[in-house]
Amino acid sequence: IFFSGNGPSGICLSYLLSGYTPYFKRESLHPHPILQRKLEEAPEVSILDQDLDYLSEGLEGRSHSPVALLFDALQRPDTDFGGTAESVLTWWHEPSRAVPHLVLGRNAPGGAWHSIEGSMVTLSRGEWMGLPDLPFKDWLKQKRRGLRNNRATAEDIAQYYQHYVMKKGLQKNFRCGTVVTSVRKVSAESISNHTQKVLQETSDSLWNSNEQSTEVFQVDGFFKTVQGDKEPFSIYAENVVLATGTYDSPTWLGVKGENLSYVHHQLSALEEAVKNNSIGIMSDPVLIVGAGLTAADAILFALHCNIPVIHVFRRRVTDPGLIFNQLPKMMYPEYHKVHQMMKEHTAACAGPYECYISLPEHHVLSFGKDKKCIIQDKNGYQKAYKISMALVLTGSNPNLSFLPNNGIDLAINSDQPVNPKRNPIDVDPFTYECAQEKGLYALGPLAGDNFVRFVQGGALAVASSLLKRANKNPP
Repeated sequence: IFFSGNGPSGICLSYLLSGYTPYFKRESLHPHPILQRKLEEAPEVSILDQDLDYLSEGLEGRSHSPVALLFDALQRPDTDFGGTAESVLTWWHEPSRAVPHLVLGRNAPGGAWHSIEGSMVTLSRGEWMGLPDLPFKDWLKQKRRGLRNNRATAEDIAQYYQHYVMKKGLQKNFRCGTVVTSVRKVSAESISNHTQKVLQETSDSLWNSNEQSTEVFQVDGFFKTVQGDKEPFSIYAENVVLATGTYDSPTWLGVKGENLSYVHHQLSALEEAVKNNSIGIMSDPVLIVGAGLTAADAILFALHCNIPVIHVFRRRVTDPGLIFNQLPKMMYPEYHKVHQMMKEHTAACAGPYECYISLPEHHVLSFGKDKKCIIQDKNGYQKAYKISMALVLTGSNPNLSFLPNNGIDLAINSDQPVNPKRNPIDVDPFTYECAQEKGLYALGPLAGDNFVRFVQGGALAVASSLLKRANKNPP
């Protein structure tokens, strides 16, 4: 089994496929009485071997995935109600159940968390960032650190994921510094006899001689060597798991002049410009486009550096779909401050923040070579603004260029590109296998699970499905 992506989804799945097996802790009492009764029916049978559909039936929470809600409820029984009840799972290492697999990723284990500014604070509570059987809080205590306002920094998270892989002995399954360029199905007959023999020896009972697959996946790509060279590879696997996340490819507006050098699509460009002193207090304003948390982070950073901001976004400030309207004020004071500014300091009414102008229900029409940006309101009225730089922070899309037709055929709506929020990959809710391509699985944001807390349920579903295929389950 091969999987592309070594973020939290990939790490959690590697743990489950390395023989680490969850069982119900017999003396535990779950606050959900129906789930408790179901768990007590077969405590000697691992959760991976049970009927996930049956166990997850009737659970409710902040995810649309029943298996994500189940695994979260087992690990953090009453966390949504502010409780601190212990996990009702106990973990056993059963090496005989391990399934050979390979995890490929560009960065060190932790994926995109290594690309995020280290001091950034997570949206989720710190304990929700943890992986099975090694609570994040416990790891932080060993470093003699605590959580700020129950939240953690991106640097801590990235280090924790690397530590987790080492602590659980998973590193032999990870290949970092790799780039996958192609994943496609080929007939098993087209592979040379030698390659098939090697595959059979290395993949143990996955290649069952009685029902050998007629088709396998060919995965091509390259390793980046220490010297900076690219060393090509080809891998053949019966199953491939896509866990690449969505951090790869920032969304563009698709307007004239967006490719000019002063228009950027990542927050790091603003940090770099401040570091280089190319913008400062006396500069023209920075234009920030978007109404999500990355845009809010950019606004907070710019105002901290006394750089004026023009903030453009399409939605109404009161739109219930706006992320700020869904966050508790007490837990997220800095984002509440940005939301307040968005409401109070529109261009139409002067407000207390001299450095900041909010333009709700506006959109960018074009960027000019003279650093003038044309912005239009909902009534069609246009205005030009002179700016020093622009940051378009309207989300990001997964880069699935290694799949045929960029993976579009796998999406729920196969006429549109894969998008984690609007058009995820169409998967079976209890196995996470792609509806359109048997043997191919999708995890995390690609399957619509956008929080670390919930991607782990997808890993449980995939592991359960793969173990059943590999005949690693007890009868």
